[in-house]
Amino acid sequence: MAEGLGFVDRSSAAARAAWPRGPSVEAVPAVAEAVTWGVAALLRALGDALWARFGVVTVQGEISGFTRASSGHCYFALREESAQLRCVMFRQRASLVDFPLRDGLRVEVRAEIGLYEPRGDLQLLVESLRRAGEGERMEQFLRLKERLRAEGLFEPQRKRALPQRVRRVGIITSPQAAALRDVLVTLRRRSPQVRAIVYPSSVQGAAAPGELVRALRLAQQRAEVDVLLLVRGGGSLEDLWAFNDEGLARALAQSSIPVISGVGHETDFTIADFVADLRAATPTAAAQACAPPRDDLLADCARLGRAMRHALQVRLAREQQRMDRLQLRLPPPARTLRAADARLQELRARLRQALRAALQQRAQRLLGCSQRLAAQPPQSLQRHAAAHDALARRLHLAWLLAHTRRQQQLQTLGARLRALDPSATLRRGYWLAWNEDGSLVDEARALRNGQRLVLASAQSAASVQLRAVTEVEHPLRAPPRTRNGESS
Repeated sequence: MAEGLGFVDRSSAAARAAWPRGPSVEAVPAVAEAVTWGVAALLRALGDALWARFGVVTVQGEISGFTRASSGHCYFALREESAQLRCVMFRQRASLVDFPLRDGLRVEVRAEIGLYEPRGDLQLLVESLRRAGEGERMEQFLRLKERLRAEGLFEPQRKRALPQRVRRVGIITSPQAAALRDVLVTLRRRSPQVRAIVYPSSVQGAAAPGELVRALRLAQQRAEVDVLLLVRGGGSLEDLWAFNDEGLARALAQSSIPVISGVGHETDFTIADFVADLRAATPTAAAQACAPPRDDLLADCARLGRAMRHALQVRLAREQQRMDRLQLRLPPPARTLRAADARLQELRARLRQALRAALQQRAQRLLGCSQRLAAQPPQSLQRHAAAHDALARRLHLAWLLAHTRRQQQLQTLGARLRALDPSATLRRGYWLAWNEDGSLVDEARALRNGQRLVLASAQSAASVQLRAVTEVEHPLRAPPRTRNGESS
């Protein structure tokens, strides 16, 4: 019971039983003038009658004269063109409304009908309030959600995993949205190594679904980002309705790039959240989910660096042990050098001995030749010299005869070659005809109308096109003609 406001909460049976009642509606005598009512008793009786008749009702209208008291209670009127009802919404109920109340806003309230006794005014005690039309939109939302779920668009097996390393992030939102600033600030603070690319689109209104789909397809065509963020700040069901569009849901399901949905607040859910590869509670959470913090990456790099240094040290120690084992298997270097030096000295001595033996052998042969040459008489040497001169003269004569004979053969072959030269024939007044493919025309039957030929003499060539081809008797086979044109 809210006695301070002059309104009685009859929502419970105990409260209704404790309330002092006047004569009930059914107990009013047939002659109303015989009963005298007190003002308070009559108002209570009317309040009971209204409760018994209507109970909790749902009323739709436009807010007018909205006021929020310092206590947190809200007072306003629901009005239409020609009527209005006063309303009160207590602080506990008003705190559950997730959008700001203002004059001119069309709402749908669920309330009890009662009387405000201090003024005798009829008013509504509001239990819950929502924007007008949200019930129908919620039904549309649930029907589309169930249909897409039946098609498998929400299945986890269909969704793509986010990349491990993200270098570029695409953001689909309005350039004026606060969500864009939240995402950019979060990325700059957590992951400054990630580059952000904005694909602008409106996020509210009738044109928003089409623009969101076009921005999504543009990002796929350009293929310049590793992951996409679909973000928008919080709002009512009507404000977020663009993200419940069926076309947008199917475009998200067909996207070749993983998509993170960060639409509204943590309590807001849209069809895009269910279809996206990952749903984030807020735009800031979407930015946090798309890329790991820079500090984590630096810690991973440091850990990998330590692991690499440790692996390198282990490998170096293993190779050093292997080198030690191989060194033990090798003989000492000093002993190897002594053995090599002894071998070198031995080979050097053998080489000197072989050279001395070869020189002695050559000297003996030279001495023998000198002795045989000295034993020859001078007459024999003269005969050999004369024979040598005679052979030289014969060789010179034979070379001259052979050279003359080869020159004569060469001249004969040159004359025969010049006789066979086609240009020599052409210089006597003949012409040759070639087809366009380079083959020689040697038959009149091969000619046809419109054919293009190349005619060549000894000094020039021309391209001609045949207009009319008629086969005639060969001029060299025809009988000779007289000056009058008759055959002899």
